[in-house]
Amino acid sequence: MPKGIYPVPVAVNEPILSYAPGTPEKVELLSTYRKMKSQVTDIPMFINGEEVRTDNTFPLYPPHELKTQIGTYHRGTAKHVQDAVDAALAAREQWANLSWEHRASVFLKAADLIAGPYRAKMNAATMLAQSKNAFQAEIDSACELADFLRFNVQYMTEIYEMQPESSEGIWNRLEYRPLEGFVFAITPFNFTAIAGNLPAAPALMGNVAVWKPADSQIYSAHVVMEVFREAGVPAGVINLVFVDGPEAGDVVFNHPDFAGLHFTGSTGVFRHLWKTIGQNIDKYRSYPRIVGETGGKDFIWAHKSADPQQVAVAMARGAFEFQGQKCSAASRTYLPSNTADEILERAVSIVKEFKMGSPEDFGNFINAVIDEAAFDKIANYIDYIKSQDDAEILVGGNYDKSEGYFIEPTIVKTTNPKFRTMCEEIFGPVLTVYVYPENEWEETLQLIDETGEYALTGGIFSADRYVIETAAKKLVNAAGNFYINDKPTGAVVGQQPFGGARGSGTNDKAGSYLNLLRWVSPRTVKENFVPPVDYRYPFMG
Repeated sequence: MPKGIYPVPVAVNEPILSYAPGTPEKVELLSTYRKMKSQVTDIPMFINGEEVRTDNTFPLYPPHELKTQIGTYHRGTAKHVQDAVDAALAAREQWANLSWEHRASVFLKAADLIAGPYRAKMNAATMLAQSKNAFQAEIDSACELADFLRFNVQYMTEIYEMQPESSEGIWNRLEYRPLEGFVFAITPFNFTAIAGNLPAAPALMGNVAVWKPADSQIYSAHVVMEVFREAGVPAGVINLVFVDGPEAGDVVFNHPDFAGLHFTGSTGVFRHLWKTIGQNIDKYRSYPRIVGETGGKDFIWAHKSADPQQVAVAMARGAFEFQGQKCSAASRTYLPSNTADEILERAVSIVKEFKMGSPEDFGNFINAVIDEAAFDKIANYIDYIKSQDDAEILVGGNYDKSEGYFIEPTIVKTTNPKFRTMCEEIFGPVLTVYVYPENEWEETLQLIDETGEYALTGGIFSADRYVIETAAKKLVNAAGNFYINDKPTGAVVGQQPFGGARGSGTNDKAGSYLNLLRWVSPRTVKENFVPPVDYRYPFMG
């Protein structure tokens, strides 16, 4: 068979389309959105390359348009999870032994399908299922997912090229084997790109996966699976199941060939899964890899030298894009007393300009939150704020779920730096602001570092380079993604590897080679060209 060393296409970030009035992409996206909204899509599971349907079906509705059914999905049982595990393990040997360039080709093709013929469908599905506006869908389901797949291929080749030194007469080399078993991917509702990348990244490195998406992301996960199938992912390599979490976990975490967990979701769930894996550690063939990106209580801090307009825009975008349902979204802000009133006035003015409604109307900046449980949780926080004497709502504070799960973007000002909404993750459009004495900025940095259990993202604003350096050092462990004069959201694959520590996850940096290293088990091979023939060493002479 022919052999060669094949350079892969250089990964470049997918250009973001504007969807400005009159552009062809806007016309195509709106047409696709309306067509998909008018249909009720039947959504099966995919196990061993086959569509699997059950008698237990559930409807799917857009969060912003609760009277319109867009899909029906087939919910499985523990048996379907077992079938998916069996299919993955049956496919493992052939997939692991496939030449790396052919694995690369499959996912490079998937990236081109997403950026090309599937672009409008991917974005429309995300707009419908997750209530993202066109821009948020574009940067997520089209651009970021294509970026993940392309950059992962490039990182894979860089990993394979990392080889040890060899001395005279010796050839040392590293083989990057896939894990011995299967990977379980549990994916969130808020990013279609994450949902696609969590099973795809291990698969690229030769692993096989069982993929369980969030129920509220099943509609767009179905489109991702369409892409994977058309790109040529072989049967059994990625198996998609729709099963209750505990039912799936009972099968997966008791299986001797469970080899890894790739997770994005809540901190509480991740800790529970880690405990379960630890309790079952004697059952496994190997020590499972546990990779998770979880919660955040992300901050914006402004120094007295910061530009008020820049801070206000960062607050508005960083807190309220996609209704604050990003693990990186700003939800607590610390403003200096000398400019706080001006910054808040500007931020409130911006928020009052926001239009809210369906993503079908491209003029809407704000859409619906994901489901009723999220709506009720966020509404309860807002009601709590209204009942307290040490906090006031400056803008927003209203909510309505009669037609969709709509919550106004809400800015809260508190006199208590440990106010509940300064500490707890809300995962919604609520930003709490604390004003600190302008000259106590170093003490406030310490306060930021000590507030809450998370360490995902954070942004600082200052025009003073000495202050910037001090803040970066004092907050060295407060955020895995740290932004200087920028909002704490919008990490780009290949540019800002994403992940946090503390209660925010294992910081394995999706969108970098670091994540892919978790899905291989290296083998060192030492070959001696001239083995010794005498047991004696020179010192014995």
